[in-house]
Amino acid sequence: MKSNILIINGNPDAQSYCAALAGAYAEGAADSRAEVRRLDLSAIRFDLNLAHGYRQRTELEPELAEAQELIRWADHLVFVYPTWWGAMPALLKGFIDRVFLPGFAFKYRDNSQLWDKLLTGKTARLIVTMDTPPWYNRWIYRHAGHRVMRNNILKFCGISPVKITEVGPVRPSTAERRKKWLDEARKLGMNRA
Repeated sequence: MKSNILIINGNPDAQSYCAALAGAYAEGAADSRAEVRRLDLSAIRFDLNLAHGYRQRTELEPELAEAQELIRWADHLVFVYPTWWGAMPALLKGFIDRVFLPGFAFKYRDNSQLWDKLLTGKTARLIVTMDTPPWYNRWIYRHAGHRVMRNNILKFCGISPVKITEVGPVRPSTAERRKKWLDEARKLGMNRA
């Protein structure tokens, strides 16, 4: 079974633990003979702001046009990013605002409140780091950031299922625990999950 996997690292720090997790997932996926591409948002330059909303077209920078092609190519998308202030970093949110556009990711229907999901047939995995304990994120915050990414963005565009792996709390973790998380990410890649 051939599988095209795109890994999007949404951490603006190229030396982050997210970069290590993305690398571990990529190694596992490559070992399973998947075709793997990686997009590190820290390495590309683009305007984060969708200046005119959908009222007026904002031309895509070449890197964002290439990102759309990679998303079209992929069967499975893997987003690796930290939780900051309960949600994704501004860099990843800006990327989504600029790339997941009408006509590419979804299409509003004329004279209707409904829309067409243009990215159906794709699946996704979120690998999300945090310093908040997972139990606190679940019971107190109710997975607010996860729900936005899974439901309001990816499923809105037809990407399903969307599976989530929480990694944390990272800040107080030991080197041994971080190695275990990297091993878990590698196994997810090997299973193309």
